[in-house]
Amino acid sequence: MRQRFNAQLRIGSTPISEIKIPLNSRDEFPPYLRTVQEIYKDSQLSGDVLDLVEKAVCKKNTKDGRPGMNLWSIFVLAGARMCLKTDYDRVHYLSVHDGLLRQMIGFSDTFIKDKEISCQTIKDNVGLLDDESLKKINDVVLKLGHRLFKQDENEELFIKADSFVTESNVHFPTDYNLLWDSLRKCLDMIRKLMLSDPTIEGWRKINKWRKECKRLYLILTRAQASKGKGKEERVAKAVNEYLEIARKLTFKIENFVMQNDFNYAKQESILLNLLYFHGMAAKHIDLVNRRLILNETIPTHEKIFSIFETYTEWITKGKMRPNVELGKRVNISTDQFHLIVDWEIADHTADVDMLLPLVDRLITKFKIKGLSADKGYFKKEYKDLIALFIPQVVIPKKGKLSASEKEEESDPLFYKAHQKHSAIESNINELEHRGLGRCKDKGYDGFREYIGVGVIAYNMKRIGEYLLKLDQGLIKQSA
Repeated sequence: MRQRFNAQLRIGSTPISEIKIPLNSRDEFPPYLRTVQEIYKDSQLSGDVLDLVEKAVCKKNTKDGRPGMNLWSIFVLAGARMCLKTDYDRVHYLSVHDGLLRQMIGFSDTFIKDKEISCQTIKDNVGLLDDESLKKINDVVLKLGHRLFKQDENEELFIKADSFVTESNVHFPTDYNLLWDSLRKCLDMIRKLMLSDPTIEGWRKINKWRKECKRLYLILTRAQASKGKGKEERVAKAVNEYLEIARKLTFKIENFVMQNDFNYAKQESILLNLLYFHGMAAKHIDLVNRRLILNETIPTHEKIFSIFETYTEWITKGKMRPNVELGKRVNISTDQFHLIVDWEIADHTADVDMLLPLVDRLITKFKIKGLSADKGYFKKEYKDLIALFIPQVVIPKKGKLSASEKEEESDPLFYKAHQKHSAIESNINELEHRGLGRCKDKGYDGFREYIGVGVIAYNMKRIGEYLLKLDQGLIKQSA
C-alpha cells in the first residue's frame, strides 16, 4: 500500500522540519529544498499536496504501489529533476549519495545503504503525475507564495501573459530523413519479433536491408546539399534509387505481416509498432515522390515533423534566431511577485485565441486588478469583454491606431504597465533554465508532465530564495 511519507524515523535520520538548509550557498538546489521543508511544516499544505499526488499515482488500485517510493518522495524528486535541469540518472545518484536530499525524503544521511530507490522506479513513479494534478499542486504552492509575498491577504494580482516555445526532442525533419527513421524502426520491430519467436523466417539479410537503406539515404542527403552543375540529375537519380528500395522493403514487410501467424498475446505491442512505422514509411514514400520528383508543394496539414513525437508543430514566430522552432507553444501567466499562476499548452492555437479561456480560469481563482499582454493577444472584441471583469487591460493594438486608441495607449498608467510587462521575458528565461527550453521526455503526456513539473520547480525555487533571505534576516516578512 502507498505510504505518504516515512512516519517512523530511521537511525541517523533528521526530522524534515529540523533539517538545516545552507543559507549562503549560491547553488540553485537549497532554495528548492527550503520550500519543500516549508510545505512539510504546514500540515494543511503538505496534506493537500499528498492528496493530489495520491490521486494521480493511485488511479487504478490504491492498495498496490511500486516498491520503494512513498508519495512524499515522488513530489520531492519530481521537482528536484526540473530544478537542477537534469535527468533521472543524476536524481537517482543524489537520492542515494546526497545527504541533504536523502533527509528531505525521510532517509538516513549517514547509513547510505539502508534505503535506495532505483532509477527506473523514480522514472516510473514521477511519470504517473498528470497535467491536471500538477496544476492543482501548483495552486497549493501559490498559496504559500502569496501568503509570504502579499502585503495583505486581499491584495489583488496584476497578471502578465506571454508565450514561448518548448521544443520537442527531435531532429530537424525532412521527408527523406523521416522515411529513413520509419524504415529503420520497421527493421527494429522485425528484429524484436525474431528474438521473441526464433521460428520466424525470411529475414536472413535484415542487416543488409538496413545498410542499403542507410547508404541510399546518405547519398540523397549529400546530393541535396551539393552545388554545381548537374545537381538536379544527381538528386533525381538518388531519389529514385532511395524510393525503389523503400518500396521493396515496405512491400516485403506487408507480405510478412499478412502471411505469418503471430502470438498476439505475446507480440501484440511489437506488431502494433511495426504497423505504425510501416504506415509512416508508406506516407513518406508518397511525400518524397511528390515533393522531389513531381515538384509539388506539400500542404502543411499533410506534414509530420517527427514520427516519434507526433504532437510536434513547426512554429515560426518571426524571430531572426531561432527562425524556426519545433515543439509546442506554451502560454504562461505571472503575477507581480513573478510567480507563475497559470500555464496552458497551445494545440495549433494562436495566442489571441487563448486569451479568453485564460481570463476565465484566472478570475475564478484570483482577485485580479490588471492584465497585460503583447500585441499577439490583441483583438478589440476580446479586450472590451475582458474589461468588464478586469479594471485595467493593457494590450497594445497591432497596426495603425485611431485617435482614441492613441490617447488610451499614451495614458501614464497604460504606459507604465506596458513597460513592466517585459519582466515576463526574464521569467521565461528562468523557466528555460529549469529545463523548459527543450523537453527530454517522450510522448505528449510526458511533454505535459514535463512542463507542469518545470513550472512548479520554478515557483518553489523563487519562494525558497525569499525564505532563505528571511532565515538570514536580510528582509522582514510581510505583515
